[in-house]
Amino acid sequence: MPQAMADRPTTFWPTRYWHALPDGRVQCDVCPRACKLHEGQEGLCFVRARREGRIVLTTYGRSSGYCIDPIEKKPLNHFLPGTPVLSFGTAGCNLACKFCQNWDISKSREIDTLADEAAPEAIAEAAVRLGCRSVAYTYNDPVIFMEYAIDVARACRARGVKSVAVTAGYICPEPRRELYHHMDAANVDLKGFTERFYHKVCGGHLTPVLDTLCYLKHETEVWFEITTLLIPGENDTDEELDAMTRWVVEHLGPEVPLHFTAFHPDWKMRDTPHTPASTLTRARRIALGNGVRYAYTGNVHDPAGASTYCSACGAVLVGRDWYVLSDWNLSADGRCSSCGTPCAGVFEQRPGQWGPKRVPVRLRDPLH
Repeated sequence: MPQAMADRPTTFWPTRYWHALPDGRVQCDVCPRACKLHEGQEGLCFVRARREGRIVLTTYGRSSGYCIDPIEKKPLNHFLPGTPVLSFGTAGCNLACKFCQNWDISKSREIDTLADEAAPEAIAEAAVRLGCRSVAYTYNDPVIFMEYAIDVARACRARGVKSVAVTAGYICPEPRRELYHHMDAANVDLKGFTERFYHKVCGGHLTPVLDTLCYLKHETEVWFEITTLLIPGENDTDEELDAMTRWVVEHLGPEVPLHFTAFHPDWKMRDTPHTPASTLTRARRIALGNGVRYAYTGNVHDPAGASTYCSACGAVLVGRDWYVLSDWNLSADGRCSSCGTPCAGVFEQRPGQWGPKRVPVRLRDPLH
C-alpha cells in the first residue's frame, strides 16, 4: 500500500512513467506494482511519490554510499573479469523480500540513509579517476531510481565507462526499454521459479521477471548473468532447480551464466538456517546436466564452483579463489587457449588485477 510521505527536505525530480486515473489518483507505471497514489503519498518503494499531481523521484542525486568493488561481487564472472567497479545505490525497493540482505538500504525510509550525493558527471569523473572500468547501480534496485541511473550511465558512456544494473528485473516494458538502452551489463536476480515463492516471500510475481530476461536476451546487446539465492525449504528442491535451469536453456540459451548463492539469516527470515554448501553444488550439477555451460556457486569458499571452464574441452579458463583470479587461459579474443572454443562474455586482452579489495569512496559533489 502507498505510504504517506514524511515532511523532509529533498529534491523532487520529474518522471515520465505515470498517468492520472479517473478517481483522482495517479498511477506509477515503472513497475508491475502500479501504485495508485493520492497527493502526498509514496509507493511501496518509498522513493517514487506524488507531488503536485505528478510522480516524482525523491532520491535523485543522493546515495547510500559509494564503494569500489570487484566486478565479480555483482556477481558478473564474464564481464571484464578482475576489474574494479564503482558501486552505489540509493534507498528503497519495489519488492518486499523477507530475506533481503541489504534491508537497511532497500527498506529505509530515512533520508539519513542517503549520506552522500553527486551529480552524474561527478560519478563518471570519479570512475575514470579511480581506474574503474564500470559503474554499478546496486545495493538497491536501479529500477526505482532509473532517472538518476540513466543520467549517470549517459555521463559514463561519454567517458568510456561501462554501466552495470544489478536488479530484480521487476519493471514494465516501456521503462525497461529506456533503462537497458543505457546499460552495458546486468545481473538479474531470479529469486525462485514458482509464483508461490514470489508472492509469499518477495511480494511480487514471477512472470514480469521472466519477461525481462527474455527481453534482455532477444532484444538487446546487454551482457547479463542470473543469480538465485537458494533458501533452505523455500526454493531449493531438485524439481524447482530442474525446471528453472531447463527454462533458462530453452528460452535464453545455454551461454547465460547462472550463479547459485548461499542464504544467511537476515531481515524477516532470521530463523531460517544457512544454505549448506552441498545445496549450491547440487544446484550447479543440475544446471550443468541440463545444458547450462557456465554455472557457479557463491557466498561460499569453493574455487572449483567459482571458476570458469571451457564448454568444449573442460579446461580451466578463469580460475577464481573468492575474488582473486588464479588462472587466465583465454586468448585475446576470448577463446579457450587449449581448443579455441569461444567463451561467452565481454573480455579484454588481459584480466584486471583488482582482486578482493573493497574501498569506500566519498564524493560529496552536490547537484546544487
